[in-house]
Amino acid sequence: MKEGQGDFCVNIALVHHPVLGKKGEVIGSAITNLDLHDIARTAKTYGIDEFYIVTPYTDQQELVEEIISHWQNGHGSISNPARKEAFRLVRLAKTLEEVTTQIMAKQSQSPVVVTTSAKSQERCISFHDARKRVDKGEPTLLVFGTAHGLAPEITDTADYTLPAIEGRTDYNHLSVRAAVAIICDRLLGNWD
Repeated sequence: MKEGQGDFCVNIALVHHPVLGKKGEVIGSAITNLDLHDIARTAKTYGIDEFYIVTPYTDQQELVEEIISHWQNGHGSISNPARKEAFRLVRLAKTLEEVTTQIMAKQSQSPVVVTTSAKSQERCISFHDARKRVDKGEPTLLVFGTAHGLAPEITDTADYTLPAIEGRTDYNHLSVRAAVAIICDRLLGNWD
């Protein structure tokens, strides 16, 4: 068990391919430095085991490796030790299947794959029920999409989907960084 972590096993995957474009076509999206920083910090705060960046593109993988290296071994590791701690959680994977295989190897069981979406999906699990499962120690992989959301090949094979995050207006265009923070707080926050 990692320092500061409860008896749960939750991982995050941020998928850059396959995701949807504006017209609903399957695309690959670009890595953003800000997503890596903010989601790593959220993951560290809430005791996430590992934060996976999923992309099959070599140039994007190299970018992630360069950013991680700066914060783990470069000047960033000296100038900002807290960021160094957060970046220890960041991992690269070419596919979501690779992520689940790595988690299964560590946990000796497959994780429950829970996707997220700004739209209603089938196989929805409430935040309350998902939190209960996490609290029981069930290995869980929270999957977040970039661009205009996860492609059907991911959502159709997931075990569950969390409800869309909704405010008091019809506007529903949160950044993925904000969605990760809200969902981590709902599932792992120390507020009840």
